[in-house]
Amino acid sequence: MQTIEKKDLPVLFVRLRDVMLANREQLIDLDGIVGDSDLGLTMGKAFSAASDAVSANAADGIGRTLQLAGMAAAKAAPSTMGTLVATGFMRGGKTLDGVEAMATAEMARFWAAFLTGVMERGKAQRGDKTAVDVLGPVSDALAASVAAGAALDMALAEADRAARAGLEATKGMMAQHGKAACFREKTIGLEDAGAMVIVLMVDALSAFVAEH
Repeated sequence: MQTIEKKDLPVLFVRLRDVMLANREQLIDLDGIVGDSDLGLTMGKAFSAASDAVSANAADGIGRTLQLAGMAAAKAAPSTMGTLVATGFMRGGKTLDGVEAMATAEMARFWAAFLTGVMERGKAQRGDKTAVDVLGPVSDALAASVAAGAALDMALAEADRAARAGLEATKGMMAQHGKAACFREKTIGLEDAGAMVIVLMVDALSAFVAEH
C-alpha cells in the first residue's frame, strides 16, 4: 500500500482502537507513576469513539473524516491527552481537505499539522517531556522522506523508528507540564506516557500500511 484512501480509514481506525485497548494496562501503569492512572482508559474511549465516527461517515472525504474522528475523541475523552489527540486529528484533517488519497507528502502534512496543534493547545515545546518529543521527530522524519522521494511504507517505517527514538529520549528529560511536573527530578529515567500514545499510533499506522 503506497496510498491510504477514504475506504481504508475504517479498517485503520479499528486497528488504532484495538492497539489502544490492547495497551490499556501498560498506559495505566506508566501514567500511574507520576500521573493519575487514567491514560489507558481515556485513550480507549477516545479511539473507540473516533473509530465509530469514521465507520459511520460514508459521505465525506479524508480530511473531513479525520476532523470528525477528532471531534468524537474530544467528546468521549475530555482529558488532557484526549484533547491533545483530538486537536491533532482535527488540525491534521483540516490540512487534508480535498485530498483523495494520502501518500508520503500528505502524510507529512498531516503529522506536521498534528504537531503544531498539540504544541499550541498544550503550550509545550520539544524537550518538555511530552508527546511533542515524539511528534517532532515523526514530523521531521516524514519531511525528510518527502524530500528523498520515499514511498509511503518506507516513510512510515522511518517515522516509526524516529518515534521510538523520541520516546527513549524522554527518559533523560524532566517533566514540565501537568501532574508529572510536580515530581520534577523523579520523572527522569521514565518514558513519558503521552509520548507512548503517539508511538503506539505511528507503529500501528506503519504496520497497517506495510501489511496492506
